[in-house]
Amino acid sequence: MRSLGMSLVGVYTLLSIGCSKTETRNPAEGDRHSTEQILPANLEDDREGPYAVFLARILEEAEIPQEDARHIQEVAREGPAFLMDLLSVLEGDPCIRVLVDKEHALAAEYEPEDLVDLTHGSYQVSRPGLRLRKAAEMALEEMAAAARADGVILTVSSTYRSYAYQETVYTRNVRELGQETADKESARPGHSQHQLGLVVDFGSIDDAFAETKAGRWLEEQASFFGWSLSYPQGYEGLTGYRWECWHYRYVGRELTYFMDTYFNGIQQYALRFIYQWEKAWGL
Repeated sequence: MRSLGMSLVGVYTLLSIGCSKTETRNPAEGDRHSTEQILPANLEDDREGPYAVFLARILEEAEIPQEDARHIQEVAREGPAFLMDLLSVLEGDPCIRVLVDKEHALAAEYEPEDLVDLTHGSYQVSRPGLRLRKAAEMALEEMAAAARADGVILTVSSTYRSYAYQETVYTRNVRELGQETADKESARPGHSQHQLGLVVDFGSIDDAFAETKAGRWLEEQASFFGWSLSYPQGYEGLTGYRWECWHYRYVGRELTYFMDTYFNGIQQYALRFIYQWEKAWGL
């Protein structure tokens, strides 16, 4: 059997742009550039080859559960499918996949340049002034049209939040709930996915949303349109936040497919793996 590395040389050129991988980042910095990060020609398609060792290290550093890690390693040994799916993600907009969580923050001055106002399309808006990045709004409209065809109306309640606005929200929560509870309910400024302009809070923004027609429809259908639930039930220890059945982040179809196929649809695991992969390549 021909080695995996020999079959991939000349194919895997990884692309990156300046979505910095530092603790505080500004995804807008830098220009798109090609980086010749070709996998070595001597990679062996076996359990102990350099590629297998590299992949195992990335999975460990990303703290991927053993069962998921074993599945990924088995798929990687069988052929190039895993790498091809990963590459399709890495070729996209890096701001779509940037890791924003308790440990990784956006720069205070970061604001997407392509924010657009939400209008009354196939979805409803709870108040004026809501904005998303253009790609996210287009994906929202497509998803909302499909939902409406199924007799479901999606209501948008919260979208882009600036660093300053999130600071106000977080400070209020700390004052009303106390520090410990606030940290499970609200992101510190810079650590909110909302600042990316890619997140929608749907409906009532409470646990009851899960049992609504819209909540159930999104749970089943959102990933087909490139939307991912950021804080799923039972993963507070991983994400640092309690279950938010209403909080969906647009990451694109390639990434939701990658998440669903290899990481059981858990956004935090997939983004953490990608973060460690790009960090290892120096991207």
